[in-house]
Amino acid sequence: MSNISNPGRASPPSTTLARQGDDAGLTAAGDATEDDRPTPQAARFILGTAAAACALIVLDTNVVAVSLPSIARTFHVGFADVEWVVSAYMVAFAACLLPAGGLADRFGRRKMLLIGLAVFSIASLGCGLAPSAMMLNAARALKGVGAAMLLTSALAVIAHTFREGAERARAWAIWGTCMGLATTVAPLVGGAITQWFGWRWIFLLNLPVCGVLAWCVFRSIRESRNPAAGPIDVIGSMLFGLALAIGIWALIGAGSIGWTHHATIARGAASATLLLAFVLVERVRHHAMVDLTLFRQPRFVGAVLAMFGYAACAQVMMTFLPLYLQNAFGLSAVAAGMGMLPFALAMIVGPYIGAALSRRMPTAATLTVGLLMIGIGNLVTAMVAQDATYWLVAIGMLVTGCGAGVLNGDTQKAIVSRVPANRTGMASGISTTTRFTAIVTSVGVLGAVLTARTRLVLEANLASNPAAASHADAGFMSHVLAGDVAHATASLPDAMRVILADAARSSFASGFSAALSVAGVFAIVIAASVWMLAGRTEVAAAGRQAAV
Repeated sequence: MSNISNPGRASPPSTTLARQGDDAGLTAAGDATEDDRPTPQAARFILGTAAAACALIVLDTNVVAVSLPSIARTFHVGFADVEWVVSAYMVAFAACLLPAGGLADRFGRRKMLLIGLAVFSIASLGCGLAPSAMMLNAARALKGVGAAMLLTSALAVIAHTFREGAERARAWAIWGTCMGLATTVAPLVGGAITQWFGWRWIFLLNLPVCGVLAWCVFRSIRESRNPAAGPIDVIGSMLFGLALAIGIWALIGAGSIGWTHHATIARGAASATLLLAFVLVERVRHHAMVDLTLFRQPRFVGAVLAMFGYAACAQVMMTFLPLYLQNAFGLSAVAAGMGMLPFALAMIVGPYIGAALSRRMPTAATLTVGLLMIGIGNLVTAMVAQDATYWLVAIGMLVTGCGAGVLNGDTQKAIVSRVPANRTGMASGISTTTRFTAIVTSVGVLGAVLTARTRLVLEANLASNPAAASHADAGFMSHVLAGDVAHATASLPDAMRVILADAARSSFASGFSAALSVAGVFAIVIAASVWMLAGRTEVAAAGRQAAV
């Protein structure tokens, strides 16, 4: 579902994802002395431990998408419950990234890394043993909290260990390669585990991995903290997290109860109110979680928009592609994982395209090109999605994946480069939070589009067959969207089962096409906005510099 770094040429993330208020400095090494430098061998072990912790998050985030139809079949639940398997994790992750980074700086990165591993392990056990979809989603939310602790503290440990230009660049390059490999193999790993062992083992296998990582942390990583870290913005964190969770609740619920239902309207209003309260609080707090004055800079806003568009229109496909491949093509979990390889491999090639572009054009132009590629790739996939011809779909995946590779990493660098050095921690926190907020919001919006279009097409397909149409109720639709067609048609006669299964597959493909069309158009709109906000300014500045 999401990958965290640029798999080809990682740009150094901030030393923390949440330097609150006035940043104490550019790097986390400010609280260290020369005497606590590890030996080269120890430094490599530390890097391997921290990178493995981050790779575990990437794997866990992306392998789950392939298992969603299996989870739906186990619990006999509908599409909304399946969406929450992804969204509960992402909401908690996005809401906790900023405060978790501040806690790591304040109370110790090694300590937070160990606590994060403990929370992640307990939540993984809860996911693997969950007796119901509700318990699974609750455990997934707890897991998102643990993942936020892991990511922020692991990044801070790397920055604290590698402090100088060459060794730091090499460390981030190795880290980025690990993240890229984890992203590439995640669909295959998820499909293989789901098909051969069962989806519960996706979560249970985290337990021994976390145990090994905890041993590595105890063995190699010394405690470090930032003595100048500001207080944690508890109120801001709570308001942002609640606004995001209730907003996603409204979006996911709208697919089944409708956009004009009083519950949808009430949830949307509550989310908007909480978000407004968050903005008002952040404006007056001295140690605010987010410095809103940064958003007065058009080029900073353009870079943040590019990150949002990239995550909302490209990374979110890691959730919807497995559902499409298993529903429309009838593929197994393993085959669906294999089917996603064009997208994953293109994300590895994309950064090299981005590197070539960035040497020839301004940053905003590179971001615009990447967004246009994502938009075009999504639209191409939408055009051929109903043909059930895999190689045509793969072409669209390749284009989208290349665009995603161009943007992955460049978006974060663009955001950080638009702020003063003492604001890089907060800017990086905004960048990463924007990424995961975009993913979870897009899951809700595109899921609602998918639901509405699938229902409309299914009703049209069955309009001439009243007997079949009588079975296509809300429960049937929900199971179809979740990838559980077998359960939805299990009690029907063979002839009726075939009719409804065929109609369900073609209707889902149409819904997927509509969702990708929305994502494609949105990516193109964001590309135009980025160019208007930042591109023209950068071109003009380059022209003036050339004239001088």
